Amino acid sequence: MTQRERQILNWIEENPLISQQELAEKAGITRSSVAVHISNLMKKGYITGKGYIVHTAPYVTVVGGVNMDIGGWPSEVPVGHDSNPGAVRMSLGGVGRNIAHNMSLLGLDVRMVTAFGDDLYAQKIAASCGELGIDISQSPVIPEGHTSTYLFINDEKGDMLLAVSDMDIYRHLTPQLLSQRQKLLSGSQVLVIDTNIPAESIAYLAENCHVPIFADPVSTAKAVKLQPVLGRLHTLKPNRIEAELLSGVAITDEDSLNAAADALLATGLHRVFISLGGDGVFAADRSGERIHLPVLPAEMVNTTGCGDAFMAAITWAYLQGTDLKGTAKAGLAASAIAMEGAETINPAMSEGALRQRMAQK
Repeated sequence: MTQRERQILNWIEENPLISQQELAEKAGITRSSVAVHISNLMKKGYITGKGYIVHTAPYVTVVGGVNMDIGGWPSEVPVGHDSNPGAVRMSLGGVGRNIAHNMSLLGLDVRMVTAFGDDLYAQKIAASCGELGIDISQSPVIPEGHTSTYLFINDEKGDMLLAVSDMDIYRHLTPQLLSQRQKLLSGSQVLVIDTNIPAESIAYLAENCHVPIFADPVSTAKAVKLQPVLGRLHTLKPNRIEAELLSGVAITDEDSLNAAADALLATGLHRVFISLGGDGVFAADRSGERIHLPVLPAEMVNTTGCGDAFMAAITWAYLQGTDLKGTAKAGLAASAIAMEGAETINPAMSEGALRQRMAQK
């Protein structure tokens, strides 16, 4: 669905009896152009019959990872091969789960497909999803499986010394398992994926789910899974290094940013939002629009989870029919809110807070 089609569909959902002329006036285009967009929406199954009977599912589905994160912080300089006094904390994580959590706080109806182990960690994550209203009913529990766990130990300064990542559970998210959930996936308004799932499963989703797919590369090691399917994705949110890997262009300045975006869009990708850390975000789409926005003012408390909040916000903005610039600003606003929280997910995230931050000059 194009951005204009999404905008027109939103107006029709608000007023199913709206005329084509009224739609034309709202959009600032001709009535004949509106007729073409409506025809396309009918062909794609979003509108059926006369009087604009809207046939659209009011939910977003996330297919990706959930983690139990366990961290250790020694009180003093750590001593190798010995027990060190300090603090140990557990928290819920995983790129897919974090995105779903933020989208729930933004008021979206979220479904999630992941894989759980048959253990206490799964019960803790399931309880949290229940409180947030995230539907995980179609996420399998693998008998004798271990829920994805990320264990890290920092040094006395807070820098990571060592980490162990146990994510073998995701091999169970096979194309066959996903095919059994095709109705859920195909009924989504947007499908958000992360690259914790197997490459063959990403390929299955790209081939068989004809809804807008938003992809988070997660890391350079896992981003390569997206290479074969870039042309089937709607929106990609890489950081600078991931964008370089997927585009084959070294990003050193504004010209190379444009070249990297051009290379990615040439695959058939609809939109790309390249996160540049403290340098903001560079966004581009197939219409030729390019925008480079600086970060929004925020008190830096914790940058972990900013990218997940960004992805949640650009999904929310897409469903609002927001243009490229507004969508990029929504992502930056969500990142600013996330940065001001001590935890990975800032409980202050909400649709109202996001709109307020977007409105700031």
